[in-house]
Amino acid sequence: MTEWSSDQYLKFKRQRTQPAVDLAKRIADKDPRTVLDIGCGPGNSTSVLKKTFPEARIVGIDSSPEMIEKARASCADIEFGLCDIAADLENLKSYDVIFSNACLQWVPGHKTLIPALLEKLNDGGVLAVQIPMNYKEPLFVVENDVLSEPRWGFAGKEIRTIATLPPEEYFNILASCANDFDIWETVYYHRMPSVEAMVEWIKGTNLRPYLNTLDAENAKKLEAEITERAAEVYEKQENGEYIFKFRRFFFIAEK
Repeated sequence: MTEWSSDQYLKFKRQRTQPAVDLAKRIADKDPRTVLDIGCGPGNSTSVLKKTFPEARIVGIDSSPEMIEKARASCADIEFGLCDIAADLENLKSYDVIFSNACLQWVPGHKTLIPALLEKLNDGGVLAVQIPMNYKEPLFVVENDVLSEPRWGFAGKEIRTIATLPPEEYFNILASCANDFDIWETVYYHRMPSVEAMVEWIKGTNLRPYLNTLDAENAKKLEAEITERAAEVYEKQENGEYIFKFRRFFFIAEK
């Protein structure tokens, strides 16, 4: 299991939380009694749900003990628990809203997972999901190129699994199991002070599993290599900042 760092993740709390805000606004007209936040992380998305549905019982779950500890410390009025959705889905109770912001890309088997999540909704319930689809962005292309080099020793090792499907496949999945659904995507243009800041971003997410396998010296070398190559493909803007484009895919489905 990957050891996640809530402090590293929260270095970009505002940017990481905005998609959760945008997704929650799309279901704000609902009046759920119970809401489940899958992959709640340090509780930032769960806090959004609490503000959106103040009268509902909100439950946040995550597979990372460190994230759950942080969530409980920062959101004392919300219920949190450890749960690996890939292994424990059958044991979940039913909810009026199931919400997931930037989590399901780590969970395999979406063709069966999404129908199973819909089955966990009460009648008329809503499944609301956001999944990053940003792997054609230059930073991630550079990262994957570096990680594939033999000298790092990652070849043949299943260190990180990205389970994201093309949008058309989600359309077909939802068309087969949802009463109604909406799909859209948004590209966020994040302002970054430097290329180093972009690398700090991925250190909190998809680069983290690889860094965890290395000693401190080699982890620094890997980070430096990615930073150096990324600096070659990103252009500094007139005000000295950099644009970090981030594409995110959303869907809302009704049972």
